[in-house]
Amino acid sequence: MIRREALIDHRHDSRRYLIRALVALAGVMVVLLLLFIRLYFLQVVNYDHYATASRSNRLRLEVMPPVRGAITDRHGELLAVNVPAFSLSLVPEEIGDLDKLLAELGQLIDITEADIARFHEQRDRGRPFDAIVLRSHLSEQERALLAVNGHRFNGMRLDADSVRSYPFGPLFAHLVGYVGRISAKDLQKVDADRYRGTRFYGKSGIENVYEETLHGENSFRVVERNALGRELRELQRGVPQEGAPIQLTVDVGLQQVAAAALGDQAGAIVALEPATGAIRALVSWPAFDPNLFVRGISSRAYQELLNDPLRPLFNRVTQGQYPPGSTLKPFIGLAGLEADNGITSGRNGRVFCPGWFQLDGRERKYRCWKRHGHGPLDLVDSIVQSCDVFFYQLAIKLGIDPIHDYLTRFGFGAPTGLNLGRENRGLVPSSAWKRAKLGEPWYPGETVISGIGQGYNSATALQLARATAVLALRGKDVRPHLVAGENQRVTQPVKATDSSWSTVIDAMTAVVHGSRGTARAIGNDIDYQIAGKTGTAQVYQLSQAEDEKENRGVISKKLQDHALFIAFAPVETPELAVAVIVENGGSGSSTAAPIARKLFDHYFANQ
Repeated sequence: MIRREALIDHRHDSRRYLIRALVALAGVMVVLLLLFIRLYFLQVVNYDHYATASRSNRLRLEVMPPVRGAITDRHGELLAVNVPAFSLSLVPEEIGDLDKLLAELGQLIDITEADIARFHEQRDRGRPFDAIVLRSHLSEQERALLAVNGHRFNGMRLDADSVRSYPFGPLFAHLVGYVGRISAKDLQKVDADRYRGTRFYGKSGIENVYEETLHGENSFRVVERNALGRELRELQRGVPQEGAPIQLTVDVGLQQVAAAALGDQAGAIVALEPATGAIRALVSWPAFDPNLFVRGISSRAYQELLNDPLRPLFNRVTQGQYPPGSTLKPFIGLAGLEADNGITSGRNGRVFCPGWFQLDGRERKYRCWKRHGHGPLDLVDSIVQSCDVFFYQLAIKLGIDPIHDYLTRFGFGAPTGLNLGRENRGLVPSSAWKRAKLGEPWYPGETVISGIGQGYNSATALQLARATAVLALRGKDVRPHLVAGENQRVTQPVKATDSSWSTVIDAMTAVVHGSRGTARAIGNDIDYQIAGKTGTAQVYQLSQAEDEKENRGVISKKLQDHALFIAFAPVETPELAVAVIVENGGSGSSTAAPIARKLFDHYFANQ
């Protein structure tokens, strides 16, 4: 059988291969064209966009926060200042044996387990070349030890930062306030861009109220980084605008005298210049150390402050509301003089004090502080000796609503407007107030005790100081202020005859310098005259048996009366008005008045 082999058609095969080659070439050309088109769009059409993105990957804009403005007293003494704070940082990639390094550092300074745990947590989230803080707020001794031994440790850095410091600690805590770490809630109140990079924000006091002024304006620096984010060099640096300093009207020396005079007693003191409204001292005691909040107060320490029965976080000057007691008598006496009701007709109207007072047809006796009474006396005598019976009768003659209307002219029952955060209003009761608040009518017995500043009456130390200043200036009023240079509007909310003003002021002068004055003990050995009024405010109503125990000193300290004293001096040309409240101090004459005398002595000795 003959085997036949197919003849090979080389021409056909060549044509077929040529077609395949042309198709492949066309495909390659199409791909190259597409690549060229894409390259064109990247290199030409979108050049600006990608060039900017490239520079952004290489150049970084970093915020430089401003330095916070300082706060000083009237003489330039620093109350809040920025100080350098040093921290110890480690760069992980430069360290060989980390555990060994930590052990050696622990022999030089105190490093806790919490410090190490926080360091490892931040290291796990960061990059090997980032400096991670191991210990912050190094003491001078610790910083010196690390600086001397720095050559022994690779990867160790000492970094400086600026933090807020309060040189006087608790002394100005309720006035200056403090800063703390800025929160998301804080950022909602401000321009977030302006606060980029800012770590601290004013939380209370002047630090909070004047936050915008103290903060300043941030700036930026431009740095070049590689693809891994490592900084290569700094290309440009701006200069942040430091916050504006704030000078207060307070006097460090007078503030120290006031706090020292209170000692370990809880209370509030305000001293201000009547003519200008400038506050020279503002003390709420006990207080707290504001530096604790800057450094980050521990939960345990904060709970201790919250649970302290003396409430050191509470600002007693602006928020403490106390029965004004007998310190209201000069103001009610002035209302009586202006009403010309027969009881207070100059020095002619007289009342007999047997030691108690009864409403017509009522059995209850409203007692005077002097158990056996004062006998016959007029308005001046009743202020000098602080007779309660006189003012029981005067209050009934005036009526609660006229008393309310007259006291509100002195600023009682309303905020003073001091720019220091929340301020309580106090209370001057009226028949309309009780009906609206309690849904009850007003009773005559409530008018009786309102005449001596008890019952529903309440006032802050700041209100008492302001009202005393108005009295000192015979009706003129200037809003209290703390920041030097604030413009004040002088008003005359209280108008009275010259004889009425003179009668009340003469009576207050005799309280201190008269032979029978309740504060005569502070009037000795003095070369200027003080006009004042003592006050003793009941914390709660005593039964007759409890009253007898109190006289024997048996009643618990926390249930004793509050001691109050208001005063101004010199009498003829008033330069300083003072209000003192000592919680559970017992007696205004023996506890509060001597404190005021110390303030006056210091003020006039250092003018």
